[in-house]
Amino acid sequence: MIDEDRLDIRTVTMGISLLECADSDLSRLCDNIFQRITTQAKNLVQVAEDIEGELGIPIVNKRVAVTPIALVAASAAHSPADMVKVAKTLDEAARSVGVDFIGGYSAIVDKDATTADELLIESIPQALAETEFVCSSVSIGSSRSGINMSAVAKMGQVVKDAAQATADRSAIGAAKLVVFCNSVGDNPFMAGAFHGVAEPDVVLSVGVSGPGVVRRALEKASGLSFGKCAETIKRAAFQITRVGQLVGNMAASRLDVPFGIVDLSLAPTAEVGDSVARILEEMGVERVGAPGTTAALALLNDAVKKGGLMACGHVGGLSGSFIPVSEDIGMIEAAQMGAISIDKLEAMTAICSVGLDMVAIPGDTSPATISGMIADEAAIGMINHKTTAVRVIPVPGKSVGETVEFGGLLGRAPVMEVSKYSSQKLVARGGRIPSPVHGFKN
Repeated sequence: MIDEDRLDIRTVTMGISLLECADSDLSRLCDNIFQRITTQAKNLVQVAEDIEGELGIPIVNKRVAVTPIALVAASAAHSPADMVKVAKTLDEAARSVGVDFIGGYSAIVDKDATTADELLIESIPQALAETEFVCSSVSIGSSRSGINMSAVAKMGQVVKDAAQATADRSAIGAAKLVVFCNSVGDNPFMAGAFHGVAEPDVVLSVGVSGPGVVRRALEKASGLSFGKCAETIKRAAFQITRVGQLVGNMAASRLDVPFGIVDLSLAPTAEVGDSVARILEEMGVERVGAPGTTAALALLNDAVKKGGLMACGHVGGLSGSFIPVSEDIGMIEAAQMGAISIDKLEAMTAICSVGLDMVAIPGDTSPATISGMIADEAAIGMINHKTTAVRVIPVPGKSVGETVEFGGLLGRAPVMEVSKYSSQKLVARGGRIPSPVHGFKN
C-alpha cells in the first residue's frame, strides 16, 4: 500500500486556540501569539518525523491551524496594516517550529462583518504576498445564515488582488486563499484550516490520503457491479482510515494533547498513481468529465465515508474526495484536452468534499465573475447542507490553454475558460441571500 499505491498521511495538523492571546496592544498581542504557537507546536515536526520513521508511512505535511485571527485581533488591530503585522507574526512562528503551513488568517462573515472582519479581509492580498507559510480563508455563508452577498462581492476583488500581488510567483497568493460556505472548525487541510471556537485549547488531527489504494482495489474488482465496487471502496477506505487513526493517536499521545479527528478525504497529488480522477475512470468513464462522472463520484464519496466511519470513532473535517485541478494528474490531463470544464466541475462539487479547488482562470477575469463563481458554489453548499469552497487563481498574463506551475503539492494547472457574460449587476445588489426553509431545523 505504501510503496506501490502511494499511501501516505497527507497532514498532521495541530489546532491551537489563540483566544487567551487577545490584547488591546498590538505588540503584546503579536508577542503572545508567537509564544503560544512556538510553545505548543515546538515538538510537532520532530514527533511526526519520528513516527514516520518508525512506521515507514510518509507524513507529507506538518501544519498548524489557529483561531480565526479576526476574532483574536479584534481589540488590537485598527487598520489593515495592523492585521498584516499579525500575519507576519504567524509566519515567523511557523518558520520557528518548522511546519509547512499555518492556517487561520480567517474571518467568518456568514451574516455580516465586524470591523475586525473587514480589516482582515482588506489585508489579505498584502498579508499573503508578504508571508510564506500563512494560509487564509473567509466564510461567507451557511445553511443556517444564508449567503452574505456583500462579502461575496468583496471576495471577488480580494482574490483578484491576491493573485496580482503575487504575480511574480504564479499568483500563489490566490492559491493560499479559500472562500467557504458551511466552513468547519476541525478541517486539517490547507488552505482552509482554522481552529474552531468549539475546539479544545490544543488538538491534534490527521488528514489521510490514498487515492492509489482505492484505485488498485478497483482494478482487482474490474467488471463487477456498482454494489460490489462500493464494497471494495469501503474496505480500502477502512484500511486507510485505520492508518490515519494509528498515526493520530501516536502523535497526540507523544505531544500530550487530545486527539481530534481523522479527515478521511482522498487527497490527490499531481504524481502518477495518486489521482482521484483515475478512480472515476477505473469505474468506466473514458475521461473524467464525461457523462456519468458525477454519478461515479457520488458512489466514491459515499463509500469512502461509510468505510471510514466504521474504522474510526472520530471522523471529521471535510471527509470524502477532493477534486483539485492542479493537484490531480488525471484532472490536469482532462482539463488540458477539454474533457472537463468549469461547468462540469461545478456539478461535481455538489458531490465532492469541497468545491472549485485550485482552478486556474485567465488573468483578465473580472472580480464580478469570480464573485459569481463564489456565489454559485455557496448556493450549492447552502441548499445541500454541505461544505463548498472556491479556490480559483486568476493568473496575471495567462490566457486559456496556457499552463501555470505552482510547484510542490500544488502542482500545475491549465488555465480554464470562464463565461464571457457578466455577473456585475448580480453581485452589485449586496445584502444577503436568505437561508433556505430547510435550514431552520430545531
